[in-house]
Amino acid sequence: MKSLLAALAMTTALTFPGLAVARPVTLSTTLNNYGGDGAYLAIYVTDASGAYVGSLWMAGPKSKYYEHLSDWYRATGGDPAQINGITGASIGAGRALEITLDLADALFDAGYTLHIDAAVEDMRDSPNEVAVPLTTNGAGRAVRGRRYIASFTYDM
Repeated sequence: MKSLLAALAMTTALTFPGLAVARPVTLSTTLNNYGGDGAYLAIYVTDASGAYVGSLWMAGPKSKYYEHLSDWYRATGGDPAQINGITGASIGAGRALEITLDLADALFDAGYTLHIDAAVEDMRDSPNEVAVPLTTNGAGRAVRGRRYIASFTYDM
C-alpha cells in the first residue's frame, strides 16, 4: 500500500503543474548490447529553466549506486523519497524497459525536458544520457542515447 501511495503522490506532483488533465504516456527504452552488468537508469523531468521537477522512474534497486546517476543525484540530493514506490530492477544489456505513466498535459509543449541518467557497474557513468523536450510533436520519435541507450521514445 505504501508503494501505491508513493506512486500516486509522484503522479500527482507531476500532474500539478497546470492542474490539468493527465494522459497516459508510455516510455520505451532499449539498451545497447554494451557487454556489462545491468544499467541503472534515473528518468526525471526538469522545467524550462533546468530546475528539477520530479522523478518518473528509477531502474535499479540499490541506493548505494544512485550517486553514479550524477545529474539526478545532484538535483535531488540523492533523496530516496524522490523515488519511493517508483523503482524497478536494473536493465540488462540489449534489454528493454517499457513503463506507462500518467503525465499532466501541462508538461507538454511548455518547455519541460525528460532526462535519463545511466550508470553501469565497472563502466563509465553517463549523466544526461538522453534529454528530450516533452512536446506533442516529439511523441513517437526515437532518440539515441549517448552511451548505453540504443533508443528512447515516448508515446501518448
